[in-house]
Parts: sequence; C-alpha cells; structure tokens
Amino acid sequence: MTLLLLALAIASEVTATVSLKLSEGFTKLVPSLVVVIGYGAAFFFLSQALKRGMSIGVAYGIWSAVGVAAIAVIGVLFLNERLTLVQIGGIALVILGVLALELGGAH
Repeated sequence: MTLLLLALAIASEVTATVSLKLSEGFTKLVPSLVVVIGYGAAFFFLSQALKRGMSIGVAYGIWSAVGVAAIAVIGVLFLNERLTLVQIGGIALVILGVLALELGGAH
C-alpha cells in the first residue's frame, strides 16, 4: 500500500511539473490549475505513505530519482529538450544512490 501511495505521489508531482512548463509562467489557466492540484496531491500522497511507515529517506529518494528520470524522459520525448551524456550519467547516479539507500536499509 505504501508503494502505491508513493507511486501516486510521484505521478502527481511529475504531472504538476510538466504542467508548470506548459503553464508558461502561470499565464495559462488549465495548466496552472493542474500545477496547484498536482503538487497538493503529491504532498498528500507522500504524507500518507510516510504515515503508514515508509522511511522518509527512502520515500524521498525514490520520489526524487523516479521524478528526475521521468521528467527528463518526458522533456526529451514531448517537450523538445535534449539530454547530454553527462546528464544521463547524473540521472543514473541518482538512481544508484537511491538503490544504495534502499539496499543499505534492508534487514
């Protein structure tokens, strides 16, 4: 259940972040509303995952890593953005860091 809540938090945050780009500085109403609702939902779902016992370091690490990777991919595929090899390497390092957090905390 906590992983589902975390997935909903990540999906909400990614949606809000893409909408932030599409809102063009809060000049477009619908994307601007999605930003506010999306970030609110993201924090709500994250708080529920934490309330149910998920470690904050692991939860935030997964949220950050998946969010960064998802936004980067969406940017390339849909927003005409580019990624350099250094940026791809950085994303991989973030993901490896989260794996280290998760594996290091396993008992």
